[in-house]
Amino acid sequence: MLYSALINVMVKAARRAGRSLKRDLGEVEHLQVSLKGPANFVSLADKRSEEMLYTDLAKARPGYGFIGEEGGNREGADKTHTWIVDPLDGTTNFLHGIAQFAISIALKREDLIIAGVIYNPANEELYIAERGKGAFLNDQRIRVAGRRKLGECVIACGLPHIGRGDHELSRCEMAEIQNKVAGLRRFGAASLDMAFIAAGRLDGYWERNLQAWDMAAGQIIVREAGGIVSGFEGNDDALTSGNVICGNEYVHAELLKILQPLGK
Repeated sequence: MLYSALINVMVKAARRAGRSLKRDLGEVEHLQVSLKGPANFVSLADKRSEEMLYTDLAKARPGYGFIGEEGGNREGADKTHTWIVDPLDGTTNFLHGIAQFAISIALKREDLIIAGVIYNPANEELYIAERGKGAFLNDQRIRVAGRRKLGECVIACGLPHIGRGDHELSRCEMAEIQNKVAGLRRFGAASLDMAFIAAGRLDGYWERNLQAWDMAAGQIIVREAGGIVSGFEGNDDALTSGNVICGNEYVHAELLKILQPLGK
């Protein structure tokens, strides 16, 4: 399949960094048995992935800004374009040798995300989208699921861990949703949760306290697959608020109706 030069740049960068992460995953699986554990190794893998992505993207598009989870904000001469990158989304999964992690790359022009790539090197799944051109998984067009009743839906969520988030609110949200859906899931990588929405594997997803790099690529991929992405106000930008609800228009509306009052 023929993609634009922009998408080709993003895919090439993701695949190169992905090969490094896949090798590192093999090392992590060996390190699990040690008392020290693989935490320091994974931190280095994360940073190495980001530097590889920065190098490749900067070479292909000199002057673009770069926002990465590890390296912070690197301003470029071109103030209208900014890469938003998570070099290893699902770090805790990766740390435990669980193959649910991804590289996430988005490009923002002015205030609009115009392209996104999410790549899981462990299973070679590559999700891409470019504004106005649809969403794809490994060259196949994808669409959000069509279910309209929550009772038939599988919904994903985030769960705050030690030292982060509002645990009581999270428990309230889960209790409300559990009573209304066919299944509730927690996979541990926001970008892939959103990619699964786009591919119709999940019907809905919500999470609080995320960063822009967790969601930027996922946002355009879900939208280009026909889905709705917002914060908890319904008409706000998830990238700004840090909170996300997504699904098809019916599921998104139902989740919003349940979750919005709980956070007031």
